[in-house]
Amino acid sequence: MSSLFKNPVARRLLRPATTLVDQRVQRPVSRLRKDIDKVAHGDREARESLRKELDSLRKELGGVRKEMGSLRDEVSGLRGKQYAYDLIFERVGRAGHRAPTKEQFEKLVDEIAEVSGQDRRFARRNATAAFRNVVALEALGVGRVAGTNSNVCGKLATVPLLDPPNGDVLEIGTLFGLFSATFMRMLHRAGIEPRLTIVDPLAGSQLQPGTNFGSEPTGTPVRLDVVRANLALGGTAGELARIQQGFSGDEEVREAVSDRQYGVIIIDGDHSEEGVAADLEWAEQIAAPGGIVVLDDYGDPGWEGVQAAGDKHLAGTTRFDLVGRVATSAFLRARD
Repeated sequence: MSSLFKNPVARRLLRPATTLVDQRVQRPVSRLRKDIDKVAHGDREARESLRKELDSLRKELGGVRKEMGSLRDEVSGLRGKQYAYDLIFERVGRAGHRAPTKEQFEKLVDEIAEVSGQDRRFARRNATAAFRNVVALEALGVGRVAGTNSNVCGKLATVPLLDPPNGDVLEIGTLFGLFSATFMRMLHRAGIEPRLTIVDPLAGSQLQPGTNFGSEPTGTPVRLDVVRANLALGGTAGELARIQQGFSGDEEVREAVSDRQYGVIIIDGDHSEEGVAADLEWAEQIAAPGGIVVLDDYGDPGWEGVQAAGDKHLAGTTRFDLVGRVATSAFLRARD
């Protein structure tokens, strides 16, 4: 039983049972204490009452044992189901788990509603759809979606509610392409026909200057064929995505994809302060009027250069206004 009480599901289930035991045992025990005091002073009637109370207590305890046994069987069954649940949502094969708490999810919904200016029910609907899509595509795809539940679902749910001016999307840094595939599905849900462009070196592993990530938790290489396989999960828009292999700071890369004004630009490449600053300067030139720029990992203590670059850029001469922040993403809108 000791291991049973270590399980959080079991503890929640057994909490009513422990209250039941307190109520059904404590009451007769309290009465017994009074009768014992009377018996100690030679009260015969109290002695008979004590015998009856003891009989009643034995019956109560028998009922409690039966109910506890039933609860033990139920918890045992739940523990078996918990294992299957963990296989889907636990952190194995990804950087973190996919099981948000109610408190985490409600906070995310509040932030989405505040930044988007939409009713909370629309924020909840989008956040729920985003979460379901992330779980589904990670289960079907190769690799993982990078980021925490709140970070990933915040980006996916918020951008469609901000009503970008067109469906041209530039993603700077894609890793395995699973976020892009999920994002395509979220835009389609909002009635936006997306046209995706991706810039990424696709060098075999996740790259960040001065950082050693160690082994990839999925065991999957970051390669063009992997990204293409995952983008197919995003429907036709994913399959038709334009992928420019290289670094966003390279002039030839920029020239190849600066042929349009983007309604959405996701900056999730080089997380150094210099790299983010350079990507923001480029975004100034290619963002459509009213376009949405997502600055990923803004406010994440593991990537201090992102917020440092973002704050400096917004303090200077810029077309961008800070709309707000959801989890660890900042949302900017380009002026005309």
